[in-house]
Amino acid sequence: MPKYTIGLDYGTNSVRALVVNVANGAEIGTAVWNYAHGREGVILSSDPNLARQHPADYVKGAEIAMTKALAAAKKSVKGFRPEQVIGIGVDTTGSTPLPVDETGRPLAFQQRFANEPAAMAWLWKDHTSIEEAEEITALARTDRPQFLAKCGGTYSSEWFFSKILHCRRAHPKVFEAAYTWVECADWIPAMLTDNEAPGRYVTCVCAAGHKAMYNDAWGGYPDAEFLSKLDPALGALRQRLNDKAYAIDTRVGGLSSAWAKKTGLPEGIPVAAGAFDAHLGAVGAGIRPGIFARIVGTSTCDMAVASMANPPADIPGLCGIVPGSILPGAIGLEAGQSAVGDIFNWFVNYIQPGGPKAGSHEALTKEAAKLAPGASGLLALDWNNGNRTILVDQRLTGLLLGQTLYTTPAEIYRALIEATGFGALTIINRFEEYGVPIRRVINCGGIAEKNPLVMQIYADIMGRTMEISRSAQTCALGAAIAGAVVAGKKAGGYSSVAAAQKAMTGLKAKKYTPEPKARRVYQELYPLYKDLHDALGTRAWSGNLHHVMKRLLEIRAKARK
Repeated sequence: MPKYTIGLDYGTNSVRALVVNVANGAEIGTAVWNYAHGREGVILSSDPNLARQHPADYVKGAEIAMTKALAAAKKSVKGFRPEQVIGIGVDTTGSTPLPVDETGRPLAFQQRFANEPAAMAWLWKDHTSIEEAEEITALARTDRPQFLAKCGGTYSSEWFFSKILHCRRAHPKVFEAAYTWVECADWIPAMLTDNEAPGRYVTCVCAAGHKAMYNDAWGGYPDAEFLSKLDPALGALRQRLNDKAYAIDTRVGGLSSAWAKKTGLPEGIPVAAGAFDAHLGAVGAGIRPGIFARIVGTSTCDMAVASMANPPADIPGLCGIVPGSILPGAIGLEAGQSAVGDIFNWFVNYIQPGGPKAGSHEALTKEAAKLAPGASGLLALDWNNGNRTILVDQRLTGLLLGQTLYTTPAEIYRALIEATGFGALTIINRFEEYGVPIRRVINCGGIAEKNPLVMQIYADIMGRTMEISRSAQTCALGAAIAGAVVAGKKAGGYSSVAAAQKAMTGLKAKKYTPEPKARRVYQELYPLYKDLHDALGTRAWSGNLHHVMKRLLEIRAKARK
């Protein structure tokens, strides 16, 4: 009898459930539920840095998505029964911490906090804690440099302690009401297994290591003395955080009877420790040493792994170098760009060039594909939502250089795509500068699936073949792989993540290889991008930018011949 697992994928705007055959990775049922609260699932305000989510959407979403995915599986596979499901894995956005009471129940479930954004989940792209992040970085630089060395040299406003410290200062009533704070990636598995209570839930090393300065080498999370220097209340919180964090091959518990009744799944089937969507996306893409896995969506997350036997040097600008994250038994390395698809959406939805039809993604992509590299004379910086890697600076903003009175929307659209490609190349270069070889690039996510122009431009800019994950739902597939591992070999699952990946993952036949002529043009444009990147993004750069506009015009003239 075939065995199946479920991957639950909590994204920025919706939750997806995917039912997967553990023998071959066949995806037999899926369902998506869009979060009910806020604008496209995100609670916003007049502060452009604020982005929250209501945890009630996490609960309702799990029930609806799993129930509908199981129904879809019954329709697609004759004889399928929920009893054939042997495990569940979960991925979420992050860092997305939420304040909970002494029972582990989110404060937003209390009537007094039902409409208080500070009592909700602080979504990954919430940047309200920029000042707190700078303060944490400054203190760690003098008192605990080892903390920064493993998270790229700079602590980010997107991360765990920055957000908690900002809540302490800006929303003291919420902070005082919270017994502790739990990452969404930890709370969802705990919810499904009835283990939400502090001390019972399992902390995943993915979230703790990459976003909360956790490392076994110094006893887990930052020590209370360090946190107390930021705020005594933060130091007191330290004792209410778990002492140990675990990889995705860890069973956090069995599906509770309540959730079994809601979904029709067997009670007690194992639920894996959670992880971030990008990390499990890399697992679903088949990551291993030498592979650079890119999850390309509203933002990008870039993943690589290294052997424990040959650990990499500390790499400035990364979002963490963490033993046990991404793949158990390996060192996980995370980087990324704070906006990619969001930049394209900004241009289409906010600027609205040419109106709804002429300014759609499809129309602009079609026109942009007709343009030769360099022919627009434009150059952009991909910092519309700050820079995650390698500068780790959320106060940086976007730039478009080279416009004339004849610049077209399609030219701008292409320049924005190229900017995200240049940003990706900068990240790859940083990995290789510090001894992490990148032999293959595997892409997944909506843009990789749907936009051949973007993939071709990326291949031309990076000078590497762009491969595409077979699954259109790679993050959910990675979560299903985790479910298959915690189920174990006796139940029909696997004894290791590597074994599960071998059976359940694959690549599409379509690949995007660099086009030599385009590659040569981008090799001329990239140094200009890097000049802007370093001049506007670092204090160390010194020089003159007089040549940039002139060189763009020269490249434009040559491209138009």
